[in-house]
Amino acid sequence: MPLDESRAFKPVNIALITVSDSRTFETDSSGDLLADFIVEAGHKLVDRVIERDDMSRLVARLHTLIDDEKVDCVILTGGTGLTGRDITPEALDRVKNKDIPGFGELFRMLSHESIGTSTIQSRACAVLARGTYIFALPGSNGAVRDGWTRILAHQLDSRHTPCNFVELMPRLREQ
Repeated sequence: MPLDESRAFKPVNIALITVSDSRTFETDSSGDLLADFIVEAGHKLVDRVIERDDMSRLVARLHTLIDDEKVDCVILTGGTGLTGRDITPEALDRVKNKDIPGFGELFRMLSHESIGTSTIQSRACAVLARGTYIFALPGSNGAVRDGWTRILAHQLDSRHTPCNFVELMPRLREQ
């Protein structure tokens, strides 16, 4: 995927949420991996939290981050499966203005190369909420690696051509 080196790199302010009832900062390896990817790419990790699989708490956290002017993008890891406690896509439904369906479609297509038909169990998704991008990845290290290195690293790089999410940011709140 081509980078236009004549374009300036624009760091994105990213908040990271791990959605889990069982992980702590000591055991959150997928959150650690994603945080490292964000910083190594030159972006700013402006917040990192672990939020339980609790709908009202997760929605409240999302609203807080969406309303924070220093947050351009929220990336969640975890809670995208099919079990009763997996509520991340439903939480995004409660805050979104627009779906970004291509993100989940592309994630599952790429994930199929790694895990085969098991990718059908993923509800990875993305939305736009009041001008803030929100991406939800599964909680495994492999899913985080695929989601970042094969999609988000490119789309959150202002030099990526022919187009990227960053160049749309100034226009996301247009009416």
